Amino acid sequence: MRVAVISDVHGNAFALEAVLREVRAAAPDLLVNLGDQIEGTADPARAATAQRELAQTGALEVRGNNEEKLWPGGRRSPLSREFGTWLERQLDPPDLARLATLPLTARALDGALLACHGTPESAWDSLLWVWQPEGEGQGFYRSRDPRELRALLEPLEAEVVLCGHTHRAGATRIGDTLVVNAGSISDQADGDPRARWTLLTRRPDGWSVAFRAVPYDIEAAVRWSETYSPYGAFEAHLLRSATLEGRGETLIPPS
Repeated sequence: MRVAVISDVHGNAFALEAVLREVRAAAPDLLVNLGDQIEGTADPARAATAQRELAQTGALEVRGNNEEKLWPGGRRSPLSREFGTWLERQLDPPDLARLATLPLTARALDGALLACHGTPESAWDSLLWVWQPEGEGQGFYRSRDPRELRALLEPLEAEVVLCGHTHRAGATRIGDTLVVNAGSISDQADGDPRARWTLLTRRPDGWSVAFRAVPYDIEAAVRWSETYSPYGAFEAHLLRSATLEGRGETLIPPS
């Protein structure tokens, strides 16, 4: 059993298409999409269409915190509401409605695999790392206390728990549960601009995890944003620097 995991596409069709070429070559038995599908400016309509088609062919989906911004009153600041107005002009209403109704969690493999964006209880929190505020609009992720993590995981009775949200890949084992943060398709946090996805393999002796990094045409993504959105300069810095500096409310804490 092979499971491909994508997360945090953030409307970057260029990165997504590069990853999907690798995913299809890997021929997984299941594809899981962990949310934050469209909140970005590198052709979000094309990214939405590709992800809708994945769902139509059996991909397991959960909502991210940015899907919750599609709910009435889900956008908090003037900047976020301004961005939301632009985004709504890019996508068809049925696509927006579909994303707004995605579940918080989903299971597969007879319950052995559980998927969420942040934690099973909130799309805004995170499992492996916890947001530590440090001044207005600033902060960093610290590792979650393993005792806290065990308390979150044991009631789930899952072999594997998949999560995203933090834009950093990693995995750990707590008891009999493997926790995997899949990294992000777009908007990297570690200075490496390549798109990320994760391949899990289930064998008789357990699960293994392979984290993948995929080059893509960043400049084409930037050109699209500069041509068709008012956020081109911001998108250029975000994708080229591969850091989340200045990302603000459109992504993860603070929000």
